[in-house]
Amino acid sequence: MDMRTLMEQSDCLVTQSQLEAALDSMAQQLEQQLGDKLPVFYCVMNGGLITTGHLLTRLGFPLEVDYLHATRYRGRTRGGELFWRVSPEVPMSGRHVVIVDDILDEGTTLAAILKYCHEAGARSVSSAVLVDKRHDRKAVPGLKADFCGLEVEDRYVFGFGMDYKGYWRNAPGIFAPKGM
Repeated sequence: MDMRTLMEQSDCLVTQSQLEAALDSMAQQLEQQLGDKLPVFYCVMNGGLITTGHLLTRLGFPLEVDYLHATRYRGRTRGGELFWRVSPEVPMSGRHVVIVDDILDEGTTLAAILKYCHEAGARSVSSAVLVDKRHDRKAVPGLKADFCGLEVEDRYVFGFGMDYKGYWRNAPGIFAPKGM
């Protein structure tokens, strides 16, 4: 299917204004819990890029920013083996760490990243995701993000950082292809 046709025929699950409100709420919670801790925020590339950018500009406290790149999708619509493209540069040892990503689906990637942070000696590790997908297939039973913007139904979603076969991360909302 042509990518423009895909977008035209997809369902909008979350509008841009709903995303803005969710980000405002997440920022308020982060400010309350980490505003005096000098945390380091790690953006999970590529999906977390847009969420991180929008979230950080809402935070009124000093923090550091770095990124890491771990993926299971590599341009596909189904996850495979975890692949580390880039490890973080800013040391985590003794730091309050916040991992920022676009979505918590099954959570295999997020669970591996959180484990990595603990093993690297982080003082505390928190996760912040824009979207949590509602289902009971989490990689770790009961896995939840510490900070979450909103929940979506159990469909394949794209937009605002999430992609469809590498495309539409730039969509100004969260969408689902019809039938998926």
